[in-house]
Amino acid sequence: MSLLYTPYSIRNLTARNRLWVAPMCQYSAIDGVPQEWHYTHLTQFASGGAGIVMAEATAVSAEGRISPEDTGIWNDEQVQAWAPIVAGIRSRGALAGIQLAHAGRKASTYSGFTDDHGSVPIKNGGWQTVAPSAIAFEGYDTPGALNLAGIDKVVADFTAAALRSLEAGFQVLEVHAAHGYLLHQFLSPLSNHREDEYGGSLENRARLLLRIIDAVRDAAADAALFVRFSGTDWADGGWTIEETTTVARWAADRGADFFDISSGGLVAHQKITTGPGYQVALAAHVRREAGVAVNAVGLIIDGPQAESILAAGDADAIMSGREWLRDPHFGLRAARELDEPIDYWPIQYVRASRRH
Repeated sequence: MSLLYTPYSIRNLTARNRLWVAPMCQYSAIDGVPQEWHYTHLTQFASGGAGIVMAEATAVSAEGRISPEDTGIWNDEQVQAWAPIVAGIRSRGALAGIQLAHAGRKASTYSGFTDDHGSVPIKNGGWQTVAPSAIAFEGYDTPGALNLAGIDKVVADFTAAALRSLEAGFQVLEVHAAHGYLLHQFLSPLSNHREDEYGGSLENRARLLLRIIDAVRDAAADAALFVRFSGTDWADGGWTIEETTTVARWAADRGADFFDISSGGLVAHQKITTGPGYQVALAAHVRREAGVAVNAVGLIIDGPQAESILAAGDADAIMSGREWLRDPHFGLRAARELDEPIDYWPIQYVRASRRH
């Protein structure tokens, strides 16, 4: 059996393979409530052979949304809307995951589906954003610096969101600490200029994330707990792969099970050279140096490429995003590419599994 199609166990869960769907924002919710689009979008990946389907960055509070059209998990109406989506994913054989997020200074922005860019004015449905320090992301409004009570509320919001996620039926919870959103803003010295216990040293900058991991782990003892990191800011003086490795080790000691290693997002002008698998080396570094389980993500587009990453020992699993959008049956296609005889082709599609 190929490594890609070898099942992977996390706590009391088993993913049927190691080819997983990365969280991808759809900017199609209404008041944080997922719609029919989200059902079709997410369940198709489970039919297409994914081992885990991770729902998009889902705000733990209304002010934590990236855009007014983001999904949320801060009230009961949202839980009720997520439940049939989760049931659809699970009934098709995949594990259902959700990425819990707070956008911080990158909140209250236009979705990109219009000609408008930057921060949404309050008069047009936007809101005051928050961050570790009153430092704006380029082109966006200046956020308010969180006080200690505000930080405590963020921890409480993540905890409540974790409980609601379990109520909706999610089995995998991912804390989003990447891509320039709130927890990444606390981690990076470029966006965190605080002089209290949440700023300065690496221990202080990681304090909020570790508090959230403690709280979510306690609230969701049986769930698989992932953390998504940006491995580097790709910017001078910013967050580094060495810091990522250290904090991943601390997070694992507190009960995090798995680490999703992406990169960038904190600054507008990043020094990135992209290409097939361009972030794999970051995942490999964290896996090797921290001794934790990781997945690789970033321009991974076919079965042989994914298999080679696992065979090299650079990751424990693969997450892809855009390739699943191009081909919602990527999991089935990759099995054919690797000549892997999986037993979870939908019966309606079995004829396509045959080469002749």
